[in-house]
Amino acid sequence: MEFPGKAGGMDPEFDIKDVCPVIEVIDRISGKWSISVLVATAHGPVRFTELERQITGISRRMLTLTLRNLERDGLLTRTVYPTVPPRVEYAATGMARELYEHLAGFTSWAARHQGEIAAARTAYDAGRTAEPVPAPG
Repeated sequence: MEFPGKAGGMDPEFDIKDVCPVIEVIDRISGKWSISVLVATAHGPVRFTELERQITGISRRMLTLTLRNLERDGLLTRTVYPTVPPRVEYAATGMARELYEHLAGFTSWAARHQGEIAAARTAYDAGRTAEPVPAPG
């Protein structure tokens, strides 16, 4: 699959339909809750209540939905132990652990460039407030 933006502009073989599944996957894994769950489960199985404690601000319902979606996508496994009450653990699959390596690289990139991004935002905001707003029409 080829993507636009190669040297020389748009690749004539590029078809946006080819990118749609990629965008869907990226959309699923790029949410803050998904990333938090993937990071929390990358080093071993974690119980639901542990995830609730580790992921600040997530509601029980959102955690449940996030876990189901990640399990559906093959990024988590859910194991129910026949105890009273039942014990449920979530673990990252091999695919999720591979993704975690990329997330760690992205996190490292963000940390390295945090100051530059803040400076760019400040410069942009300063320039935007000085620009006159064009009149409609």
